[in-house]
Amino acid sequence: MQRKAKKLYVGNLSYETTDEKLKEIFSEVGAVDSASVLVDRMTGRSRGFGFVEMSSDDEAQTAIDTLNGKDVDGRKLTVNEARPQEPRR
Repeated sequence: MQRKAKKLYVGNLSYETTDEKLKEIFSEVGAVDSASVLVDRMTGRSRGFGFVEMSSDDEAQTAIDTLNGKDVDGRKLTVNEARPQEPRR
């Protein structure tokens, strides 16, 4: 049975966190399909949050249980299931 990837929201990231670093953190708890830190278009600086796609629901839940509240670069991560993007007005 094929399981679809589960997208997670990751908040309170250090402004120095890169896509690669984010993927590395989450790879410790499961298979990561993608990881991206959102950056401000004007400044090119991290916005302090990003998204990670885990390979399965089980791995996503393990990531939430393990990494939510974990201290990374002096900041406690917020990790939860991503909500669908709201349509822009």
